[in-house]
Amino acid sequence: METTEKIKIGQIVKSIAGRDSGKKFIIIDILDDKYVLIVDGDLRRLDNPKKKKIKHLMPTKAVLDEIKNKIEAKEKFNNAYVRKLLASFN
Repeated sequence: METTEKIKIGQIVKSIAGRDSGKKFIIIDILDDKYVLIVDGDLRRLDNPKKKKIKHLMPTKAVLDEIKNKIEAKEKFNNAYVRKLLASFN
């Protein structure tokens, strides 16, 4: 099974391994079939996203179309925007 099938840009994921275990992040890029780039707007900011193995993430059903559309259109958004969207999801 291809792991990138269920992972999408803009999707909210929960870390299940590492020191950030239990935290929620937003996927901002899919590097390959094993790695993605994630941000939370706080510890992992847009200028320094975390490269994380997909197998260490638990995907949620929530996909933030606002983020996905902004990334695809190459529009700028900031860390406060990411934090606000994650907070509204909780």
